[in-house]
Amino acid sequence: MSPTNGGGEVSGGVAAADALAAFDVDVVFTLSGGHIFPLFDGCVQRDIRLVDTRHEQTATFAAEGWAKVTRRPGVVALTAGPGITNGISAITAASLNGSPILVIGGRAPAARWGVGSLQELDPLPILASVTKSATTATEIAAVGPTVAAALATATTPHRGPTFVDVALDVFFELGPEPADLGATIARQAPDPDALVTIAGRVARAERPVLVVGADVYWGHAEDAMRAFVETARVPVIVNGLGRGTIPSDHELAFSRARSAAFRDADLVVVAGTPLDFRLGFGEFGAADVIHIADSSAGVATHVDLAAAAAGDLDLVFTGLIDAWPDAASTYADHDAWVARLTKTETAARAGDVAALESAATPIHPLRIYGELRSRLERDAIVIGDGGDFVSYAGKYVDTFTPGCFLDPGPYGCLGTGPGYALAAALARPDRQVVLLLGDGATGFSLGDFDTLVRFGVNVVAVIGNNGIWGLEKHPMQAVYGYDVAAELTPGTRYDQVAEALGGSGELVTEPDSIGPALDRAFAHDGLSVVNVLTDPSDAYPRSSNLA
Repeated sequence: MSPTNGGGEVSGGVAAADALAAFDVDVVFTLSGGHIFPLFDGCVQRDIRLVDTRHEQTATFAAEGWAKVTRRPGVVALTAGPGITNGISAITAASLNGSPILVIGGRAPAARWGVGSLQELDPLPILASVTKSATTATEIAAVGPTVAAALATATTPHRGPTFVDVALDVFFELGPEPADLGATIARQAPDPDALVTIAGRVARAERPVLVVGADVYWGHAEDAMRAFVETARVPVIVNGLGRGTIPSDHELAFSRARSAAFRDADLVVVAGTPLDFRLGFGEFGAADVIHIADSSAGVATHVDLAAAAAGDLDLVFTGLIDAWPDAASTYADHDAWVARLTKTETAARAGDVAALESAATPIHPLRIYGELRSRLERDAIVIGDGGDFVSYAGKYVDTFTPGCFLDPGPYGCLGTGPGYALAAALARPDRQVVLLLGDGATGFSLGDFDTLVRFGVNVVAVIGNNGIWGLEKHPMQAVYGYDVAAELTPGTRYDQVAEALGGSGELVTEPDSIGPALDRAFAHDGLSVVNVLTDPSDAYPRSSNLA
C-alpha cells in the first residue's frame, strides 16, 4: 500500500510525523522494527532524522538525553512487544526526572487483535503508572491529533513521558492529512499572596538556603532565579539538572558546604525538585521548609511546610523579586551567613586537593577527577552512569552552564550513559561531551559504543574500572561481614572493545598517565575510551538515607 495517493491523503505514519513536525521535532531515536516502518517512512518524507541504536533502552535514554540538553521534547519510536518493554526502565527514569519525552510504539494489527499475532501485547496497563498518558490511536483520523496531544501533555508542567501506540494496519491506512496540530502550553500563574508570604519569610530568615532542582531548568527560570538570589542574598544549593542554572563559581553557589548549610539553616526553600531521599525527605534539622513546585500536584504533602507555591517557575521567581520588601529594615542581613558558608566552602575545596592529586597506586578515583577538571571547558557536557565512581562526579565536577550535567536521577537506573552521550553529542557537536562510567554500568549498554562510532559523534568515555560492584560490595561487607554477587573480572579491557568497534581506546594503570591519556582522547575525532584501573578498596563515603 502506498503511503500517499496524491489526493491529499497520508498514511498513519506520515500523520504521526506531521504531528512531530508541528512541535518542532527533528530527531527520532529508535531501533528498527517492522511495526513502525510506516512511521519511519513518515519521518523520511517530513525530513525528520532517524537515529538508531543497538538496544531500545539506549534509544529511550537518548530521547531523554535530547530533551535534557535541548529543553525540547525527546521522541523515541519502539517496535511492538519487546521493543516497548525494553524501554520501560528508561521511560520510568524519565517519569521520575520529569523529562518531557514521547514514546511512539508499534502494535500488532487491530484487525487480528487477540488471535496471536507476532509480538502482540497491550502495553497500556504496564505503562499507565510511569507515564502522564498512555493511549492507543485506534483509527487513522486519530493518529495525528493523538500524537500531538501526547506531545502537549509531555511538555506541560509537571513534565514527563507520554506514550502512544498505533496498530500496524492503522499506521499503513490512508486518511486526510491532519491540520491544526500545534499547541500553546499555558503558563500557570502562581498565587501572588503565596509569593508575598515566601518573600517575607526569606527576608526575615537569618540563615536561608535555596535548593534549585531540574524544574527550574525545564522552566527556563534560571535568569529569574539568579536575579532573585542576588536580590535576596540567599545561598544556593543545586540538585540534579538544576546544576548550571547558577554557575559553580558564583559567589552565592555552594556545593562543598551543602551539609553545613542544611545543618545550620533556619529556612530551606526547595524549588523545582521533590523532597525525596536526595534531600533527606525534606528534613533539615530545625529549619522551616518551603516548597515551590511547577504544578500543584508536585507540592510535598509528607512535610509540614511553612509555605508553598506552585506554578510556572519563571513567573514564581519574577514574582518573588516583585514581592521583595522595599525597606532594608524589614529584612535580615544575610551577608554574615554567606560569608560563613564561603569559609566552609573554601576550606572544603582546599581539603580536596590532596586526594585530587593523589599519586597512590592502585589509582584513587579522585585523581581522575583532578586531571579531568582542568581539561573541561565551561560548557562541557558531563554525563554520569555508575555507582561509586560516578558519585564523585556530583561532588567534584563543577557545572557552569545549564543542561551540562546529566545524571540518572532518583530512579538510579544504570545504562543511561551511551544514550545520553549520543543525544548530547548530536545536539551540541561543538561541545566537549564526557561520559563517566563505572565498569558495572558499562556492561548495561556496551553494545551502543557501536552506535557512538556509527554516528561519528565526539565522546570521551572515562571508565573507572575497579573490578567490583563497589556500590554493593562495600555496604554488604559493612552489614554482613562478607559479600556475594559483587565481583567483576579485574582489568577488563573495555578500551579494546572500543577499538574493535572502530573507536579509540587506552588502558591507564598509573596515576601520572591519566592526564596525557585524556589529552589524547580529547584530541581524537570520534569515540575515545579511557579505561582507568582504580583501587577496589576505595568506597565513596555515603550518608544519605535511601529508604
